[in-house]
Amino acid sequence: MPFIPHTESDVREMLSTIGVGSIAELFDEIPENLRCGALEQIPDRLSEIEVTRLMQARAAQDAGATCFIGAGAYDHHVPAAVWEVATRGEFYSAYTPYQAEASQGTLQCIYEFQSMMAALTALEVSNASLYDGASALAEAVLMAVRANRKSASRRILVPTTVHPTYRRVVDSIVRNQNIGLIDLPHDGALGRIDPASLAEHAGNDYAALVVPQPNFFGQLEDVDQLTDWAHENGLLVIAVVNPVALALLSPPGRWGTAGADIACGEGQPLGIPLSSGGPYFGFMCCRRQHMRQMPGRIVGRTVDVDGKTGYALTLQAREQHIRRSKATSNICTNQGLMVTAATIHMAILGSTGLHEAASASHRNTRYLLDKLSTLQGVHLVFDGPFFHEAVLRFDVPVGGVLRAMAAQNLLAGYDLQGDFPDMENCLLVCATEKRTSEDVDRYVDNLQRILTKLNAPACHSQPGS
Repeated sequence: MPFIPHTESDVREMLSTIGVGSIAELFDEIPENLRCGALEQIPDRLSEIEVTRLMQARAAQDAGATCFIGAGAYDHHVPAAVWEVATRGEFYSAYTPYQAEASQGTLQCIYEFQSMMAALTALEVSNASLYDGASALAEAVLMAVRANRKSASRRILVPTTVHPTYRRVVDSIVRNQNIGLIDLPHDGALGRIDPASLAEHAGNDYAALVVPQPNFFGQLEDVDQLTDWAHENGLLVIAVVNPVALALLSPPGRWGTAGADIACGEGQPLGIPLSSGGPYFGFMCCRRQHMRQMPGRIVGRTVDVDGKTGYALTLQAREQHIRRSKATSNICTNQGLMVTAATIHMAILGSTGLHEAASASHRNTRYLLDKLSTLQGVHLVFDGPFFHEAVLRFDVPVGGVLRAMAAQNLLAGYDLQGDFPDMENCLLVCATEKRTSEDVDRYVDNLQRILTKLNAPACHSQPGS
């Protein structure tokens, strides 16, 4: 549908009708510090040709580089068939399946997605997706507070090994709902939750413990011990997981003696390309007893009066469908197109293909680390088990290394100091199944050359020379 903007006379007429003098006055209740200000990066009044040229140039900035970054967004292989199917008109334009009789295809796709995610996490129930991994964790926190009937607390233990962006998003969403997030420190030598830090919280009232697997540093947490400790102390367990890693690692539903209660995370690794930063989608699964506290929707399978299989929205606990006082969330449309792509992706790969992708990612990361560990001035920070990311410390400023590598079309990793001030000159690196041995060798060769140059003593010309 083409966009037809309001004319100046349209705007004046609407403002006059509601008794407001200007657009600025209409929004004057928004505090100044929350306004975005002037859009300085958007040029004035470009023609269609100029806009096309500008957007092509910006898109080209992301093309051609070999990515070793990770940090929550992963450069996995996406089979060509995934988006050839997902962008067909019947999928591409599908919206909320309000009318079951007219939406059987959409409903079945969501049902298949839920079934796959429930199998992947070893939990009984999956919903129809959320906006992204960070907001999925925020919804899981809200859900845990509602679901833990044994706890009067509105406090959640959140390890510092959880993705820092997730922690900030969760804080923004739950802070004004009187929910407290209590930091659980990690062991600086191991890069994992410090078991000793749990002792001071034993016997205290908390609603839930968040357990990342793998954690933000790529390390594997002792999920069995953490899960059992949480349940012994009356806490629910919220697992934040990488869905590709679950092809290799123990799923949340089998952690410890009883398994995690809620699992959530980012679905981008399942068939969604990096795409300059989005869109992504979140997922959430849980145990059957917590199902009615789950946000969003659940699609169910049934039979019609003729005995034929049919699909329907079985649970709709959002405020647009039921009384606001009874709603669990205002989560609206599921990320339908992303979920469709993820469902197709998982169907194409199957359990064997997903396992091979995860195994290759781990194998390539190990090869990368083995090669990098031979370079002078590069140190592996944590030596525990990992999936496909790890932290390196450099003897030289890491900012200069990243800029020099980027000049060679190598996105060398994620600088951790901005999120963890004590991790100066530390780089989080990642390798997926897309990285070849030639990619890794090129990374190592360029890095060695750059480090040699950065470590070389400066040459000063003598007067008269």
